[in-house]
Amino acid sequence: MRVELQNDQSGNIFSKQLIDIGNGKFPIDMLTGCINFPQSFCQLTRSKDELIQKVFPDVSQNYKNHDWLSERAILAAKNIDVNELNFKIQEQITGELRIYKSVDSATNQDDVVNYPPEFLNSLDLPGLPPHNLQLKVGSVVIMLRNINQPRLCNGTRLAIKKLLNNVIEATILKGKYKGEDVLIPRIPMIPTDVPFEFKRLQFPVRLAFAMTINKSQGQSLCVCGINLENPCFSHGQLYVACSRVGKPSDLFIYAPGNQTKNIVYHKALQ
Repeated sequence: MRVELQNDQSGNIFSKQLIDIGNGKFPIDMLTGCINFPQSFCQLTRSKDELIQKVFPDVSQNYKNHDWLSERAILAAKNIDVNELNFKIQEQITGELRIYKSVDSATNQDDVVNYPPEFLNSLDLPGLPPHNLQLKVGSVVIMLRNINQPRLCNGTRLAIKKLLNNVIEATILKGKYKGEDVLIPRIPMIPTDVPFEFKRLQFPVRLAFAMTINKSQGQSLCVCGINLENPCFSHGQLYVACSRVGKPSDLFIYAPGNQTKNIVYHKALQ
């Protein structure tokens, strides 16, 4: 659908290549079990720094342009890669770095001795903001909870406008409410994927110059970078990442040796 909207001559080949990736029909190198990216499919980069430069050129000058910011992102399979890319890009923005620390506590009184705050602070779980949230004015963040539907939903991307002590003012970048300024408070969050219950009081946002492939589902981008240093590990993940844009000239990929794994379970497609 994104390819059709572009009305681009290279679209027919690109859409066929995308479907082949989704169906697991892309030619596989028998020695490595990986696929090679053809030149016609994307723009290949030689390093992560080059990938950042291609997707966010002159970010130190352009970050104030919300239209420019809203249409580009770098995707990666794992949180560790996403965090590294986010910090690298945020470093290029001028301005003071503001650090917000969360308040973590075990919800069950019997667990308080077993799980001290220092241990809870060290946990960085998917779907939960970090204990040490580092932000600058102009940074792109993504909402991690529904606060005020449909305006502020899980997955909404925003640009930071003001960093105050107890609230963050941000501008919505995409969707029906694009351009609106909103206030984000600290809220208590309880993760569900740990064997004990604890509560984290923190702003429900994460940096989102880069984001995980799973988090990008449903989002359309004009310029997309993909960091495949750690390859995709679940069914259809590579297809989801590559199909965020409508033409091959807008897709930038960094993959060691220009190869990566494409995991497709054919039984799931039958």
